[in-house]
Amino acid sequence: MEIPFNKPFIIGRELSYIAEVYSNNILSGDGPFTKKCQIILEQKTNSKKVLITHSCTAALEMAAILADIKPGDEIIMPSYTFVSSANPFVLRGGIPVFVDIRPDTLNIDETLIEEAITSKTKVIVPVHYAGVACEMDTIMAIAKKYNLLVIEDAAHGIFATYKNRMLGSIGHLGCYSFHETKNVISGEGGALLINDYRFIERAEIIREKGTNRSQFFRGMIDKYTWVDIGSSYLPGELIAAFLFAQLEKAQDITKKRLKIWKLYNDQLFIDSSQKLIRCPVIPNFCNHNGHMYYILLSKEINRSAVIEKLKKKNIQSLFHYVPLHSSPAGLKYGRVCGSMDVTNFISEQLLRLPMWIGLKKYQQDKICQTLKMAINN
Repeated sequence: MEIPFNKPFIIGRELSYIAEVYSNNILSGDGPFTKKCQIILEQKTNSKKVLITHSCTAALEMAAILADIKPGDEIIMPSYTFVSSANPFVLRGGIPVFVDIRPDTLNIDETLIEEAITSKTKVIVPVHYAGVACEMDTIMAIAKKYNLLVIEDAAHGIFATYKNRMLGSIGHLGCYSFHETKNVISGEGGALLINDYRFIERAEIIREKGTNRSQFFRGMIDKYTWVDIGSSYLPGELIAAFLFAQLEKAQDITKKRLKIWKLYNDQLFIDSSQKLIRCPVIPNFCNHNGHMYYILLSKEINRSAVIEKLKKKNIQSLFHYVPLHSSPAGLKYGRVCGSMDVTNFISEQLLRLPMWIGLKKYQQDKICQTLKMAINN
């Protein structure tokens, strides 16, 4: 039987909540379950305001509008990330400026950010890879020094922390993903965390197609109208109902994932001493969420061959991002600051292992044993 890379985890209350949506006859956005999701996220993250969106990409698009990105504005970000970290800014005419990542956490190298800042720089986008925090104190200090905004791409980072602060709640804005490959899921879905009061009112307008509809429903105005740019960034209530069931049990989800993560690490860390693989590095200043388990293969090991050997044993393993700076669109719309040596190496050597709740110990044993044979032969 195949061991897939991912398997969506169902809590058990999703269908009953979806049935409740039908009985309420409210299927469009901003119904009772949407509001419940927003409240629970605000409580857990201490964010000033949370708005549920139909994807993390949508949340990042809203953040780009709130940052008032105009043609020629520059946005500093890592290249080793998903395209959604860059696209929302490019859509506004912004220019992604790619800097290298740290060799330990694979997050943006905070020591390279200042060198990339120009008079056109407007935003820094730290991406918390694998739910492990970027060095946010340094990044926030740089942003304050140069009067820049920080938009956290915390697609991997829900309920992970940096110095006891939730990822996504530290920058001016933060973005979560609830895609089926993430820890807390709704199939598709996302959230915008607003940590600066000055963005709340406009964020509500942008999310409601550029109208002040939210103010109308709160009784603040007698009719709503078009007042700003925006789009339809709301999820339907069915999505929100599914998500709420997951959020209710988010602590249990994280605990289960961390147990699976630790079992991998306990089995593979010993082999890392042979320098054939390197296991993930978790700095003392953060608590990760068990989002992903990856290894870095040494440069003399053929990753494609390892993936094929695992596949022959019915184990699905995957590489990850093709760096944005060397992609066709990255070459067209962005630019590079400095060397990208770490990014280039990581992109060629990183291997992700199956990671989902329900993965049995005997399956993990098989994965680890097969992996060890693959890298030693």
